[in-house]
Amino acid sequence: MAEITENINLLPYNTFKISARARYFTSVPDLASARQVFQSDVFNKNRTLILGGGSNLLLTGDFDGLVVKNELKGIRIQEETEDRITLAVASGENWHELVMYGVERNWGGIENLSLIPGTVGAAPMQNIGAYGVEIRDVVDQVEVVDLATGDIRNFDNAACKFGYRESVFKRDLKDKVFISSITLTLTKKDHLLKTNYGAVMEVLRDRKVQKVTVRAVSDAIIDIRQKKLPDPLLIGNAGSFFKNPSIDPREFIALRNRFSSIPSFAGEDGLIKIPAAWLIEQCGWKGKTLENIGVHRHQALVLVNYGGGDGKKIQQLAMDIQSSVKEKFNIHLQPEVNII
Repeated sequence: MAEITENINLLPYNTFKISARARYFTSVPDLASARQVFQSDVFNKNRTLILGGGSNLLLTGDFDGLVVKNELKGIRIQEETEDRITLAVASGENWHELVMYGVERNWGGIENLSLIPGTVGAAPMQNIGAYGVEIRDVVDQVEVVDLATGDIRNFDNAACKFGYRESVFKRDLKDKVFISSITLTLTKKDHLLKTNYGAVMEVLRDRKVQKVTVRAVSDAIIDIRQKKLPDPLLIGNAGSFFKNPSIDPREFIALRNRFSSIPSFAGEDGLIKIPAAWLIEQCGWKGKTLENIGVHRHQALVLVNYGGGDGKKIQQLAMDIQSSVKEKFNIHLQPEVNII
């Protein structure tokens, strides 16, 4: 079984760069060792936290329990035709590296999800999305380990119950299963390239791209994200801290009567989605610094740790932002980041 160590600093394992200690810590390199850990006394008698890339996590203090670091690796071709290719990917693989693996081979479907931090296992849990594409658009199946029994179960796309930054794994099955691998299908030709979201088309024009390809779209999105979002290797952050809220059309009309410049786009189930970044910026938070933490100057959705920041203080900053947005717009912002 994988070795379990004690009193480990989690600073290297979270992109917010928060210093917090775990009472117990272990890494699982394969499915067999993961299942052994899940059946161990240390796992079953303690509070547990499964870590992937630590890129969607805010630690607000020491973790008095067991942290399990997912190190499962492997990309395997499961099925291939002239038009499509299906890959089985272990959950500990780096998400962006998987995207680049596909882009380099001109496989289409996830190029819009370039440079999203984290591991493959977190992708279906969060139903990651960017620039008009979500992981649910390509996922065929998600394999999990039942933490109570050790049994392996498979969920097809419908059973995953994907929603906006949501899935069954984040709701009904939270802390009940471990995502061990995913299966996704990409196109090999006749790609449905999505370039009409955000600044993608503008960047393609600026780059004088004559023929839009999988690579060209990926490069454009990487360019946008690098200019817009802080690199977690340089500034501690977890990407977008809040979800974009969705409101009833009647509420939106009332808001637009008060704030004529309010941006919006179509949400699910006939709702109207409002960019959370715009709401936060209107409340004066963009670029605000509070000692060694703050709100990023280029992207109001991103809370940052400039070095030595405290997780509880970042949590309080998030709550203060929620309060001001609620007071000004009567909209409640929901965190996208998991607060531990």
